[in-house]
Amino acid sequence: MQNLFKNVRGDITGGITAGVVALPLALALGVASGVGPMAGMYGAIAVGFFAALFGGTPSQISGPTGPMVVVLAGLFASLSGNVELIFTAVVLAGLFQVVFGFLGIGNYIRLVPYPVISGFMSGIGAIIIILQIGRLLGHEPPGGTIGALSYIPTALADISFATLALGLGTLVIAYKWPPSLGKYLPGALAALIIGTIVSLFLSVPVLGDIPTGLPSLHLPVFETSTMWLVIEAAFILAILGAIDSLLTSLVADNMTRTRHDSSKELIGQGIGNTVAGLIGGIAGAGATMRTVVNIRSGGKERLSGMIHALVLLAVVLGLSSLASAIPHAVLAGILVKVGLDIIDWSYMKRAHTGPRWDFALMLLVLGLTVFVDLITAVGVGVVLAALAYVRQIAQLQIEELKKIPDMLNDPHENALLEKAKGKVSIFSFGGPLSFGAAADLGHHVRERVKPGSRVLILDFTRVPTMDVSASMAVETVTSDAKGSGRQLMVCGASDDIKKVMNNINVSSSEILIYPTLLEALESAVAIIDDAENTPGKHGKANTPSHA
Repeated sequence: MQNLFKNVRGDITGGITAGVVALPLALALGVASGVGPMAGMYGAIAVGFFAALFGGTPSQISGPTGPMVVVLAGLFASLSGNVELIFTAVVLAGLFQVVFGFLGIGNYIRLVPYPVISGFMSGIGAIIIILQIGRLLGHEPPGGTIGALSYIPTALADISFATLALGLGTLVIAYKWPPSLGKYLPGALAALIIGTIVSLFLSVPVLGDIPTGLPSLHLPVFETSTMWLVIEAAFILAILGAIDSLLTSLVADNMTRTRHDSSKELIGQGIGNTVAGLIGGIAGAGATMRTVVNIRSGGKERLSGMIHALVLLAVVLGLSSLASAIPHAVLAGILVKVGLDIIDWSYMKRAHTGPRWDFALMLLVLGLTVFVDLITAVGVGVVLAALAYVRQIAQLQIEELKKIPDMLNDPHENALLEKAKGKVSIFSFGGPLSFGAAADLGHHVRERVKPGSRVLILDFTRVPTMDVSASMAVETVTSDAKGSGRQLMVCGASDDIKKVMNNINVSSSEILIYPTLLEALESAVAIIDDAENTPGKHGKANTPSHA
């Protein structure tokens, strides 16, 4: 808090500019959620103020965002418009985020692979656009992506050309507004004002009466029949809001050359969403475009986000009557721009030059986001990405295992290997040995062991960790070695690896353990010599320890 007034002039400028930019988006996203324009405003005020006050990214501007609105719109349709249950979900989402912050979940959210993030963000952009097509054509489509898509033929059969022209004109103005004028009047706000003025001469649907003044208190309500639906939606809102906010925090870090506190940011977002639900606002998160506008306008500290919220509060208290004349088509045009901006065009343009699997994963997540649901899309994407990563690491581990050395780097080790006359097979592991490679480990050892080998040496010198699956695979190798009359040795194993092997009793009496490869080779040569001099007998040199 000591830096609250460190950059007052820049924060005031940035906050006011961000507030002006946020105004049309808050109204449009409130309408898109189904709860109404004022819910968008109250959400922008509550999340914007408290996330700035308690969050961990000083320059971040928070408020309603596309991903959150998509979930709320689906919940609105599922609950038949019961706003009290929707506000309950927003409160619960905020509480979930506070818990996430205290548990440090933000550190794990950053591990979500980029193709998954790209896919579900692009899917959300596509959903926003799909939901606005009917409104651009002069109709109010049914809720849900599938419903909106199936309604398009009906809307095309009865197009309101005045509404379509107004919506497309708004979209053009928002995109083509001159940057020189944008310094004084942001493109989205200019499109809102111009579109509303033009609509006065047309017969198009408008927002209508909007309540003014301070919001009322909405305490959480629970109904047995809808409890799990509300809790599930709250959890999805919390996860999406966390991802959305922390991605925006990374953008802010790059622009300000600072580092955000992810746990503190989630706590701030959680407090903001909890308050938003209590005063009848929709859920929000860190908003990338508004944050960029704030930083470029001079905002650096948390005061800028608080001022942005106070600007919106002033609008609610004094100017809400003017907002009642805003046409649905104008807000639809602004939302189409929001959707187009969310879609990850930059990755799509370059995806064909990268790994095909990553592009396929992105498309899969995009499709699941649009046609199934967000939590399924992210869950499937993360699981598949993790499995693909495990497979890649397993392949590297197996390839390393296949390299049976004919020559060693150390001259003493190399001399002992030559003295063994091809009767020692060394398998060297590289990197963490995990379950991914465990299934094939025994097979590859059997396949690549030298036919005349009397001793197998598993070198764990470069293995920092090993899981239970890999340890069980070592037990399989031990059984194979015993069955074929070969002695198995392990060298270079750390105390942690020995502990794993001992905990699951990996044939402890059958494995000879040595600290180094040199000592293992010395013992192997002694065993071979002893066996040659005394057929059927295995000698043991250097008295090893046992697993």
